[in-house]
Amino acid sequence: MSRDPLWRAVRLLDVDARRVAGAVAAGVGGLGSAIALAAVSAWLIARAAQMPEVAVLNLAAVAVRLFGISRGVLRYVERLVSHDVALRGMATLRVRLYERLAAGSPAGLLALRRGDLLARVGADVDAVGDVVVRGLLPMAVAAVLGVGSAVAMGLFLPAAGLTLAACLVLAGVVAPWLARRGARATEREAAAARADLAAVSQSLLDGAGELRVAGRVEPMLAELRAADARLARATDRGAVPAAVAAALAPLATGLAMLGALLVAIPATTSGVLDPVELAVVVLTPLAVFEASAVLPGAAVALLRSREAARRVVELVDGAQPAAAVSPVPVAEPGPDAPPLEAHHLAAGWPDGPALVRGLDLELTPGHSVAVVGPSGVGKTTLLLTLAGLLPPKSGEVLAGGEPPDRLERADAAARVALTTEDAHVFDTTVLENLRVARGDVTVQEAEDACRAVGLDGWLEGLPEGLDTRIGADGAAVSGGERRRLLVARALLAPAPVLLLDEPTEHLDAGGRALLTGLLDGSLAAGRAVLVVTHRLAGLEAAGEVIWLDRTGSVGARGTHTELLEGPRAVPAYRTAWQSEQQEIG
Repeated sequence: MSRDPLWRAVRLLDVDARRVAGAVAAGVGGLGSAIALAAVSAWLIARAAQMPEVAVLNLAAVAVRLFGISRGVLRYVERLVSHDVALRGMATLRVRLYERLAAGSPAGLLALRRGDLLARVGADVDAVGDVVVRGLLPMAVAAVLGVGSAVAMGLFLPAAGLTLAACLVLAGVVAPWLARRGARATEREAAAARADLAAVSQSLLDGAGELRVAGRVEPMLAELRAADARLARATDRGAVPAAVAAALAPLATGLAMLGALLVAIPATTSGVLDPVELAVVVLTPLAVFEASAVLPGAAVALLRSREAARRVVELVDGAQPAAAVSPVPVAEPGPDAPPLEAHHLAAGWPDGPALVRGLDLELTPGHSVAVVGPSGVGKTTLLLTLAGLLPPKSGEVLAGGEPPDRLERADAAARVALTTEDAHVFDTTVLENLRVARGDVTVQEAEDACRAVGLDGWLEGLPEGLDTRIGADGAAVSGGERRRLLVARALLAPAPVLLLDEPTEHLDAGGRALLTGLLDGSLAAGRAVLVVTHRLAGLEAAGEVIWLDRTGSVGARGTHTELLEGPRAVPAYRTAWQSEQQEIG
């Protein structure tokens, strides 16, 4: 069981055993009241037909009221307690999942599409929590009531008890087995299709403008329709076994009543069974099968929860803390250790080839480096590797003398701050978005950072200043304002090294001044700064410019002036510079 993904995920729910027991007891009590109500009502009607003294019927009449009221009350209590257990478990699982993601190595997570990741921490966690309400509790309640009802019926007439037990096996074991068998063949494909639907939908919603400009909307819509068609086909394939399983419940109920008649009538005529008890034996099964009717759905829910649990567990395992895999003693950076250095570094994705090769780098306080080169050579991948988010393909990266990819995430983040091109902007206030970098950022510090990156006019125009909400993923801000906000967040980080990916993208006016301020130390005084950019205007302020050629190798390095002219001049760099100047002019 320790290897079963569902069992592992359920353990992460950390459900309270007492609450689960209470939910099962309430469920048994609620459905047990329904069964008792049917039995007492059958007895009362049959006995009343014999016109006895009214006093004989008083106790049964009171019991009918008792069981009628308790049925509704206990069912409500069962729903209340079971949903409380499930919701508490989902919250606990999400907290633990976020903690693992925050503390673990993100190398495996970076390969996931954003929509797929959202589906795993959203719908899949919900499905794992659903197993409590829709799977385990109904099964436990049905098992208790099934055994109890068969035994109780056997006390009246053993043959009737055996008949009821056989029909309960048909409805409570065979029908769920058929439902699970039909769903097993399709659920993994359906789960993959749902993940693709979520991922493609998220991409369309987040990047509608860019996709339209690139002419990718129709291909993405076609991919969305294909995923929907796969989901429909998977659902259709499981429909026949599910229909058969659904038909078995009423069939088993009818067979139980018919079987009860066949064994009870001879017993009544022979005097073994009282005529009033005949009504109890025949009519009680109508209520007994209410508990087993939900079991086919519970079996399917269990299967779906297991598939969702597999995806959640994969996420947890993929985010194993790097220090737990390859422990490194955490120590303060030595006084002589550069804040960031790389030796013979090759960077690339874990399952892919090396994109950047042979890089040697040493960033010291107050030093700035700009990495430029053609699109697609691996500049962003290089940043992720330098930040410790991806392990080096070869060579080494050291932050304060230690490999950042093998440090705890909190310690690595204290040494290196990274702002990627697609860094997230949260649906909260401007101030809270800036506090992502450091939780104790004051209002004055936030305002100073905004002014430093050129957001002073924008900030003054906000209706509530720093307390203005900026919408989901920065929907209420322009691309340039969003980029400046991310740079302001990076400047507020306490790390001695800043790694910035395209900090001036989407900036028309003031982009050169912002890049110059980052590279000449006026914005990041005393810190080491490495910038990846495709813009060359402003690189005059960089202490060093590294040019990556189309193979990902270091084609040249030097100052901006040296790469434009002289013995270190790079024709491709000069061409890019001249083209950019013509666009500006």
